[in-house]
Amino acid sequence: MQGVAGVSGPAFGARHIAIIMDGNGRWAKRKHLPRALGHKKGVEAVRNIVRVGGEMGLEAMTLYAFSSENWNRPEDEISDLMGLLRQYIQSDIEEFVQNGVRLKVIGNYKALDADIVGMIDNAIEKTAGNDKMTLAVALNYGAQDELLRAVQHVAARVKIGELEPDAIHVDHIAGALDTAELPPLDLLIRTSGELRLSNFLLWQAAYSELYFTDTLWPDFDKGELEKALQAFGSRERRFGGR
Repeated sequence: MQGVAGVSGPAFGARHIAIIMDGNGRWAKRKHLPRALGHKKGVEAVRNIVRVGGEMGLEAMTLYAFSSENWNRPEDEISDLMGLLRQYIQSDIEEFVQNGVRLKVIGNYKALDADIVGMIDNAIEKTAGNDKMTLAVALNYGAQDELLRAVQHVAARVKIGELEPDAIHVDHIAGALDTAELPPLDLLIRTSGELRLSNFLLWQAAYSELYFTDTLWPDFDKGELEKALQAFGSRERRFGGR
């Protein structure tokens, strides 16, 4: 079911939403707190929004957790982020199982520390049979890298004679993306007032609705998500047809 004007219901017709979770540092700065506490509060917001998304009947939610460009941040901040990732996986995996949430990770997460990779692999395996909602977490992810890998995959098929160049279709590219198993992206949300995609889901966002809010990520709650979904439900999606 596509989100169109007049569609009601918990998720207003949206099947798959994505969120650029921005503003943890600014949230902490405004409250005169260490930046690390902003990230910790951001993790609490993730936990709440995942629960709410499942309650609303979303099929999939993709969260931009750590980009391939985030490695340029100070080492102590990266260390804090990785520590929070470890804690989140350890503390929430059983809740995922109980609530039917399937974990998927997009991006090159295998480049992270070995213990984190092991924890992620275990969590993916443990939740593989869940079918209420898929939570896709973008870790060490960049959309340009994702597209490059997809094109390389298609090129390899051409090289071995499995696919003719003239027969290459958009579906071949889409099928080679990290999100191939997910429903089409309906709505992309960015918090904190920034108005850019920051190398996130560039292909998938081609016809998704975009929603920008000044709310900083740690303050993004159920009410804020409902506002975004209401805005989505009020729009007429034409997909370039007219």
